[in-house]
Amino acid sequence: MRLPPASDGPLDPADLRILRVLAQDGRIPVTELASRVGLSKTPCQTRMKRLVTDGYIQGFRAVLDPARLGLAHVAFVEVKLTDTREAALAAFNDAARKVPEIEQCHMIAGAFDYLLKVRSTDIAEYRRVLGEVISRLPHVAATSTHVSMEAVKDENGLS
Repeated sequence: MRLPPASDGPLDPADLRILRVLAQDGRIPVTELASRVGLSKTPCQTRMKRLVTDGYIQGFRAVLDPARLGLAHVAFVEVKLTDTREAALAAFNDAARKVPEIEQCHMIAGAFDYLLKVRSTDIAEYRRVLGEVISRLPHVAATSTHVSMEAVKDENGLS
């Protein structure tokens, strides 16, 4: 994710520097972080706590290598619903959140209603997930699959 330029908003240049460094290495020791962003340890810790409290930092996590875990197959699925009223959207959203193979789910303004990023072991496993799980989600009328051949850019942090 790209960070906004420094402005008169709630984040000053030091906050943005902290966010950039943490996006690249969330496990960096506070003393090293403070040194890299040009602050002393205590003000750096105070800013980090504020950034967490204010919701700019949503958490810290390990970034896993899907290929090493046997989950290199990625497909993007266009989903059209039979009903797009609020209750139907909520039912689809709730059900999609429970499917572990759905890595991302985006509501789309366009020719279809949702775009899913689905990760599986291989095409056979994907076909099973599509037929037995995704196609049975509430209000699904049709799906269209696009298989990823290569991730050219896949950022897990901010640049």
